[in-house]
Amino acid sequence: MTNNSIRWFSANPGKAWAEKWFLIYSPVWMSMMGLVMLLGIDEKLGDVGFIILGVIVAFPFALIPAVKSPENHSKPWYQTYWFKANIYMFSFGFFGNYVGSEYFFDVLGMVYNYPNISWNLDAAMVGKGVQTVPVLMYLLTHAYFMTYHATATVVLRRLRTSGLPGMTALFPVLVFVIGYFWAWMETRAMANPMIAENFHYEKMDLMLAYGSAIYAIYFIASFPIYYFIDEDKDKPWSLLVTLSASMSASMLTFYGLDVAAHLIGSL
Repeated sequence: MTNNSIRWFSANPGKAWAEKWFLIYSPVWMSMMGLVMLLGIDEKLGDVGFIILGVIVAFPFALIPAVKSPENHSKPWYQTYWFKANIYMFSFGFFGNYVGSEYFFDVLGMVYNYPNISWNLDAAMVGKGVQTVPVLMYLLTHAYFMTYHATATVVLRRLRTSGLPGMTALFPVLVFVIGYFWAWMETRAMANPMIAENFHYEKMDLMLAYGSAIYAIYFIASFPIYYFIDEDKDKPWSLLVTLSASMSASMLTFYGLDVAAHLIGSL
């Protein structure tokens, strides 16, 4: 393997451009959310205000590529990587909130308390139904998951193309390490006094140590699938394949969480 084959970004130019944008925008939306919490803006917003906030945070992942991506000059927008990446992530994030949040409520001890929000959406046939998921979370999750998957993809590509022995065999381990890193980082970032009244875990120490490994099941299921979207520029995925892949990742996550519940139980 030559040095020219070692790379961070995809050999597919359109995908590489989108990956760079996703990474560039990630610290921007993180800073916006930090400022919202620091200034206490979230305590002053209602349903409409929160939806506007969510759109402002999540929409640039699609808006800027829709205007600037070089892929737009050579193919219809619905065949571009940036659009398929957003479709995949919205579908996977919808599962994560609509169904997966019930696991976090009932097994991991996550608590939502947003008295100023009435627009909620979650599963009726899964979980105890004591808590509900604000619609806002679907938008914020899109931003979170786009960042996690973009960073995972470029790191995994760099390792896979490094030429180091054993990288193929170590790929699953690397997926878990990156997944655990982001799960732990998100949990730790959310464990702060600025939002403790609205969001917290009943047993934060256990959640950081062990719950983050369970949360990482989302990424163990999804990272290896998302990685291959349009990775070969000569074999682009269709929208149907992209959605099917996202739903496959969702079901793998569902079964993974269920196995964890059987083996470990509640924290």
